[in-house]
Amino acid sequence: MRKALCAVAALMLWACGDEPSRAKQDGLSLGSETGVTQGAFSRETGEVSFSSREVEPGVYRLEVRLRGMTLSGLMDPASGVSTLDGFADEGAADTQLTDADRELLESLYDALSAELPVGDAAAPEAMYLRRAVGLWAQHPSTVELQRTVMGEQGRGYTMLCSYARCNGRNTGSCGGVYNWYSYSKHDCNKGGFSYAGNQQIAQLGDHASCSGDEYYLNGGTWVCGEPDHWSRPKVMGNCFGRCGGDCGGDTQYTLDATNHDGCVRNGHMLASAWCDDQFVSAADDELFAPNCY
Repeated sequence: MRKALCAVAALMLWACGDEPSRAKQDGLSLGSETGVTQGAFSRETGEVSFSSREVEPGVYRLEVRLRGMTLSGLMDPASGVSTLDGFADEGAADTQLTDADRELLESLYDALSAELPVGDAAAPEAMYLRRAVGLWAQHPSTVELQRTVMGEQGRGYTMLCSYARCNGRNTGSCGGVYNWYSYSKHDCNKGGFSYAGNQQIAQLGDHASCSGDEYYLNGGTWVCGEPDHWSRPKVMGNCFGRCGGDCGGDTQYTLDATNHDGCVRNGHMLASAWCDDQFVSAADDELFAPNCY
């Protein structure tokens, strides 16, 4: 079945007629026409080819190829259902993402976010490609690539758009007027969801940037870094609570994405197994949640 999927995707890739217009930026070669976004990305650590096309009204087939593997997806946003897979090109065997794969995908995600229009202004097939790449860039090696992701607002994901505003703004400085979300929670080797060291009081949204993971309040001063399992510290920055890495091309702020950020930014690595449950819970948010603005 996987080999058939590869063959169909290859035929679809080369049957699109005229060569679409292309623009290059920072290793990204991007082409688009009605219902199709495709291209390639390269950097010193590797190359990626990708395509996303509407195969039925409102249904999108994705393919991303890198470092001897293929990542594929079939997304039906109206139904809130997607099937995702990843397999080695040689023999179509099951495989997993490595740190080098995630780093390359993160760079592709950043390039797509910089090149494509923000949020709903992007063509649907381009937007869902960007979202899927952002999800794979955070995919832990301990979570299977082959799975079905289902989402339904209010059940699969809970929007936190209002908490992403401060000082009356979706972006820009909070000006000392914050809108705290209590609490961002996770469970891990330190304890459960009720353990105060696994909780953070967060200002969600795109209001500050930091070379570390976030800003945290330490004795009345904002410090750039990461508090490691402090008791309910106040944190903000780098689009806390937003689906995707850092401040990507979409503006989805959800409960599960907030909890995932609260795990990976609280003494754990991005792809830490301790954050697997938060990642799985946030997957449907990233793929299907609407943009807040």
